[in-house]
Amino acid sequence: MSKFKFIKRNDTRKDSIDWSKLGFGQYFADYMYVSNYKDGSWEEGEIVPYGTFEIEPSMMTLHYSQTIFEGLKAYNNVGGGANIFRPDMNAKRLNHSAELLVIPEFPEERFIEAVKEVVYYNSEFISKNEGESLYIRPVIFGSSNILGVHPSKEYKLIIFASPVGSYYDEGLNPVKIKVADRYVRAVRGGLGTAKTGANYAASLKGANEAKKEGYSQVLWLDGVSLTFVDEVGSMNIMFVLDGEIVTPSLESGTILPGITRDSVLKIAKHLGIKTCERTVSIEEILSGLATGKLSEAFGTGTAATISPVGILNYKNTDHAINHSEIGPISQKMYDTLMGIQYGKIEDPFGWIIHIDL
Repeated sequence: MSKFKFIKRNDTRKDSIDWSKLGFGQYFADYMYVSNYKDGSWEEGEIVPYGTFEIEPSMMTLHYSQTIFEGLKAYNNVGGGANIFRPDMNAKRLNHSAELLVIPEFPEERFIEAVKEVVYYNSEFISKNEGESLYIRPVIFGSSNILGVHPSKEYKLIIFASPVGSYYDEGLNPVKIKVADRYVRAVRGGLGTAKTGANYAASLKGANEAKKEGYSQVLWLDGVSLTFVDEVGSMNIMFVLDGEIVTPSLESGTILPGITRDSVLKIAKHLGIKTCERTVSIEEILSGLATGKLSEAFGTGTAATISPVGILNYKNTDHAINHSEIGPISQKMYDTLMGIQYGKIEDPFGWIIHIDL
């Protein structure tokens, strides 16, 4: 199978996993792909045992946060083998983030091949239970050891894997979301469209306060007026208004272009469900809840997949959505997306890369 140099490990991490309590991001599979950028080009890379590596205190990313990452999944195919979901989109988005962080682009075809091999060599870590999968985390960071605010000269790409269950403890049950009315995450002209550590660090304080109050995540508003909806900390957000799926437009430049977001919009169009990408104000959402125009809300993301929103809290007032139950459109999106990913239904979009195991 291996296109890259392969170094075999003498043991396995599989035996240390509590498969009945996978959670999310707690366990890590046996192998990872590593490639270094030196002297103006990326090395071919190799598949090596998952493990530690040394860094110096002066390593630039520790000081200046020049790092980007991605998230995608491989699923057990009901007919055998494994399915990787839209890795080409992750390759493109990784390079979009790289451009914004002044990181050299990584060849897209090599990225896809590396992901395929990480899945192949970690195939024993792909759960056969529905709702569980192998989460794949590529990360690039500046690895030069020098101080000074400028781009690194050297970089490291690592692609590793983690067997996971549901991102939220609630699973597919609706989550409680708090609208941020004090803190902001991204502004126009910033890094909102990049999947970079800086964005997530900026979200931690607001998210931590929300969790202390019993909410799963934060719904972020625009960073200027705190008027318009952006996204949830771990996923994009969608609303069902008069039977139409409405989601904030990417034109603001402050929202991550989610791959699950794009997939849901395409699935909805395929199923004849109306969709609209536009500016959405928090007042429109509250008005829609009051009048009954808004019938559902759900998040979309690789980690969360489809996550119905049951409670939206704004300025210390809880607003229930669909009686805190999953709605028919949210359920349809979940069933269709998961059906494609696990090979239960036909993939009319050509999204799946199948790996024979």
